[in-house]
Order: sequence, then C-alpha cells, then structure tokens
Amino acid sequence: MAPRIPRRFFKPLLYTSGAAAMGGGLLYIQWRPREIKGGEPAAVPPPGYGAGGTFVPPHFPLVKSREEQIADLKRSGGVKQTVEKAKDGINGISEGISEWLGVKGDETYDVADEDGAEPYDLLIIGAGATGSGIALDAATRGLKVAVVERDDFSSGTSSKSTKLVHGGVRYLEKAVFELDYNQYSLVKEALRERKYFLDTAPHLSNWLPIMVPIDKWYKAPYFWTGTKFYDYLAGSENIESSYFLTRSKALDAFPMLKKEGLFGALIYYDGAHNDSRMNVSLAMTSALYGATVVNHIEVTGLEKDASGKLSGARVKDLVTEKNGRTPKEFSIKAKGIINATGPFTDSIRKMDDQAVPEIVAPSSGVHIILPGYFSPSSMGLIDPSTSDGRVIFFLPWQGNTIAGTTDAPTKISQNPVAGEEEIEWILKEIRGYLAPDITVRRGDVLAAWSGIRPLVRDPNAKNTQSLVRNHLITVSDSGLMTCAGGKWTTYRQMSEETVDEAIKYFGLRTRAITDPPNVSGMGFANDEAILDGSCQTHRVRLVGAHGFSRTLFINLIQHFGIETDVAKHLTESYGDRAWTVASLSSPTDKHFPVRGIRLSPLYPFIDGEIRYAVRHEYAQTAVDVLARRTRLAFLNAQGALEALPSVIDVMAEELHWDKKRKDVEWKETINFLGSMGLPQSKLGLSRKQVESGILSKFLAKEDNTYARHDSPADTLESDSKFESGQNPVVGTESPVNK
Repeated sequence: MAPRIPRRFFKPLLYTSGAAAMGGGLLYIQWRPREIKGGEPAAVPPPGYGAGGTFVPPHFPLVKSREEQIADLKRSGGVKQTVEKAKDGINGISEGISEWLGVKGDETYDVADEDGAEPYDLLIIGAGATGSGIALDAATRGLKVAVVERDDFSSGTSSKSTKLVHGGVRYLEKAVFELDYNQYSLVKEALRERKYFLDTAPHLSNWLPIMVPIDKWYKAPYFWTGTKFYDYLAGSENIESSYFLTRSKALDAFPMLKKEGLFGALIYYDGAHNDSRMNVSLAMTSALYGATVVNHIEVTGLEKDASGKLSGARVKDLVTEKNGRTPKEFSIKAKGIINATGPFTDSIRKMDDQAVPEIVAPSSGVHIILPGYFSPSSMGLIDPSTSDGRVIFFLPWQGNTIAGTTDAPTKISQNPVAGEEEIEWILKEIRGYLAPDITVRRGDVLAAWSGIRPLVRDPNAKNTQSLVRNHLITVSDSGLMTCAGGKWTTYRQMSEETVDEAIKYFGLRTRAITDPPNVSGMGFANDEAILDGSCQTHRVRLVGAHGFSRTLFINLIQHFGIETDVAKHLTESYGDRAWTVASLSSPTDKHFPVRGIRLSPLYPFIDGEIRYAVRHEYAQTAVDVLARRTRLAFLNAQGALEALPSVIDVMAEELHWDKKRKDVEWKETINFLGSMGLPQSKLGLSRKQVESGILSKFLAKEDNTYARHDSPADTLESDSKFESGQNPVVGTESPVNK
C-alpha cells in the first residue's frame, strides 16, 4: 500500500501550484507574442519588372472628374445635360436663339428632363469624418449615394483633432468614479474601433506609446490599475500591455522630463493617425465605390414634396464663384437626406424647421505645434493633472510636437482662431513638466489652431442641459436625419448605425456588389470584405492601403531617386498611391535627389503632391493643398506662407487659373493662415513681398513674441580676433559683448 501524503503538506502544495499557475498565466497574458498591426506585408505585391527588365507600374483606377460628379448631381434633379454658351452661341446655335433662351455671356444652360430624373438613395450633407464615413458605408452596401461639402473634406473639426485614435483614459476614469455606463460604453466601443484604423488604413495610423509621469509613490498603484483596466477592455485587440518605468528609465525614454519630484512613469499604448489624410481617403474610396462626392458645393435650401417630406436640396458650386462667375443653383433629388455637418448641424436643421431647438453645444479645443526636439520621435506624454484639472497631451506628429487641448464654450465660426490666453495656458502647463533648462517660448509655437467639438443635447431628453458624450441620431418630422456628436475614433460605428437607421426609415434596399472596383491597382486583393449588402467598413481597405508596407519607401527611392525622408512621408501619407505622387514630381536636375522639389526646406512635402491632389483628390484651392492634402499649414504657418507662391503656380497650371483667381487664392489663403497662428503683422503681405524674403525682416520687430531664436553675434567674443567691443560686425551694445 502506497504511503499517503500528509494533509499538512497537501494544502501548501496545492496553494503553491495554484499561485504558480495563476502567475504564469498572468505573465503569459502580459508577454505573449503578438502580431503587430501595421507591420504585415502588403496585401498585394509591389510593382515589378517584366520581360527585358521593363518596369511594370501599377494601374490604379481613376475617380470621376469633379465636372462629371456635378453632372451626376444635376441628373438626379432632372437635368439631362449642361451646355456652355460659346462666343457664337450655344454649341453652334445662333446668337439670337441664345438670347431668346436667356443665356448671356459665358453662362451655362441646363437642359431639363424631369421625367428622366435619377434620384439618389441618400444625400449626405457634410464630408467630414462622419459624412465621408456614412458615404463609404452606404456605397459599399450598394446604395446610390451623394455627399456634398460646403468647404473641403475635413475642413472643419475633422482636421483639427489631437491626432489620437483612442478609447480615452480620462473617459474611463470618469466612468469608474461616476459609475457612468454611457462613458464606459464609449470607451469600450472606441477601443474596438481603434483596431479597425490599422486594419483598413495602416499607412495613415500607427501605435503610439504614451507616458504618464508619476510624482508620488502612492500614485503608482492608482495609475497602474487604470492602465491595466484599459488594457483589459481592449482585450485581444490591444497591441502591447502597459508597463511601469523607474525614474531613470523614464528619463532615458523621455529626456526632456523634469527630474525633480519624478518617481517613475507608466507607459500605455494608443493609436495615432493623420486625420485629414484619413478623411480624404474615406471620400476617395467612396467615390471609387460609386458615390458622388463633391466638395465646395453649398446647400442653400431643402426641398419638400406635397406631403411635407424632404425630397432633395438646392445647392450651388462655390468654385464657379471663385472663378468670378455667378453660380447657378440646381436641385439634387434623394429619397433620404442625412445631416452630418458637425458644429453646423443646427443651421441645416433650421433649414428644415426654423422653430427647432438647437442641439449643438460647441466647445473649443486649442492645439499648438512646437518643434520636434521638444519630444521623443516615438513616444507621447499625457499630463492627467493640470493646474485646472484638465488633461493635456504632448505628442510627436509629422516630425513636430503637438500639445493640447483646451475645452471651453465657444461660438461657431468657419475658421476659429486660437486665443492667446489658451496658447499661454498650454505653454504654462508644458513648462511645468519639462526640465528647467528647457525654455518653451511663445516664439517656439509654429502653428496654433482651434477646433470646435460638436457636443450635443438630446432633443428628446427631459433635461435639455445634459450633454451626450457619444453620438446622437435623430429624425425630424419631415425626414431630415441628423447624426451629430461622437469623435474621430468612433466615426465608423457612427456611420454604420446611421446607415442602418436610414435603410429602415427611408425604406431603402441594399444590393450586393458583384464587380467591386480594382482599388489596389493590381487586379486583386483580399480585403476579407463580403460585399453582400451588409456593413463591411471594418474590412474594406481604403485607398492606398493594399500595396502599403513599412518597407515600400525603399522601392520608391530605388525607382524614382527621391530622398529617404520624402519617400517615407509619401508612403505614410498615400500608401501605394505614393507611386503616382512620385511620378508626378518634377525632376531636380541634380545627381540626387532625381525627383521631388520640396515646398519647404524644413518638411518632406514635394510638388508632386500638389498635382496629385488636384488630379486625384478634388483639391480646388491652395488651402485644400496646404492644410488637408499636405499638412504644412498645421505644422508651420509661416512655412506655409513661404510655400504659397509655388503652390498657387502649380495649381494654376493644373486648373487653368487666370490672374484674378490667383489673387483670390492669395488673399483667402492668407486669411486662413491667420486662423493657424500666422501673426497679424504678416496677414497683409503681398506675394511680391513674400518672394523677396521680407519675412526674415520681421524678426527684429517680433523677437519677444514670434521669433524662434535669439539674435546672436556672428562670432562669439571668445573666438573673435577683435578686442571686446571692437568687432565692426557686432555692435557695442550687443548682448554678446556684455
């Protein structure tokens, strides 16, 4: 008979084994191998070489021209065709008949055919993140969709975000301490959507480690628990678990941090993205899937049928107005109309019903841009305890550093300006956690802007003062569907829910797409998207995603002879469309680089991006290029001003602008740059003054406010061959001589 294990040994052995198993499980969860999203090979192979060593370029599909898209809009309202009056009449018709038809000068004439009207299933007003997302969702379900935008894709709030794709650690904190289930649901939803950014647009989004500095030892367990809960909510969709850094390791990772009072730091992971490039990609992908997408079209009124239900909208083309001609209004007919205009939601709602109560509570969020040397290139920082309790982010972005944001009630305007008070508050908070030997000055601010968050009140709620932190979908009595609120991270979920509601309310029928567009340009791609009429936007890759990989820039360098930083920028902004952008770039007439003339010596933006923006992304103004296609206006307002002459010249060649239109572009772009932080003293500069280099002469007047550097002597006294105060180049009153 085998000896029995004494009970006094059995329990400790059992407890030890259980503890070891639990600890091993936790360690495995913490350190298990994970597939890093965004690091996968391209879904399609890069272009190669055919027989005889001939390079075989990709054949990317083209979207319809802007004129063709506008013609489709008019066709929905019964306009069969639009003809333009030539010098000797309309298409050969005599001058007398032209006058009898009422067409004069260079006007156009619409030939109506109401019986042949082809109404859309959905007309979406607004082409920000929400509107473009709804358009893509509806188009990939086989619906006939049109989306119109008064300004440009991402011209409002969607281009002025913090550039994070995140669940929101501050929302999670509120959810726990206020026992707010809605906040919890918002975080959970956002963490799920965060993963889809990397799946559908890996070239435009990436994972970013974010540091939380800890000043007291007893705060470490609090922040550790919070970040671990954040990891837990993300589940398998998390990329990397949060971890603790000792004081020395934290300073090694973020050398700019203030050493005094630093105990350590916690690192957690969130997503970052290029917001306006993402928005433009959504719009262009929608167009490839058959949506009619037009920017710079303003809705002037809504149309109703005999029963009082909405049947369409009246619009006008603002580009015609910029060209010096009077735009003609025309109708767009649709079975359903969706209002996705963000902060301007109430203006569209009042077109439908003047008596409707306002639901938007606008809040201003100011961000500033600093040089990249203020932060590590691959790690951000969050200050969860600012002087007034708000949260501030300090993040690397596009080679610079972005800091923000504020949160204060504001008035709605098209191009809000960041106030000096908000800018100074952000600078003050930054100085509080950076090392004392690092001076952050007002002159270090390269750009500053204000974005308007469209927080909304539920019109059906009893307490009309309560704000909805997530999104809101409502339908008016006449059938105007409004989607408002939310945030960038949840745009896709908002779009899905809006289209679901539109299908039910307007009685629409989805259709399977049996012949999807060749978005990859290579004839094949495995999107894992089943286009059977259901929502597939979590699987549909955006323009540029199919052929993108982290090593694609090497192929561009080898084939086009462009600089390394330019090649990386192109692949991370355009994905596989970088092939087209590089091919549209001008030769430099140098041994190297062979192609690509920079718009600014400080940044990797090149002239080919202007041509690509005009030909393939519906850019119609210089602001479209400087702010939304490239990000130069957001990165450096003065750099954008210096690049403006060359941008206007290239666009004038592409769009056949005359001198008057070029003058209009100059004035409007200067005004816009004023909202991006360009000093008031430079808003009245002419093109001739900028091209002459007069900007450098402003430094003497603005050293205390806007100058990025001091005005040192050419030679320090210690290295001068002249006696102190005798250098003819340096004045005796120069600070270097004192």
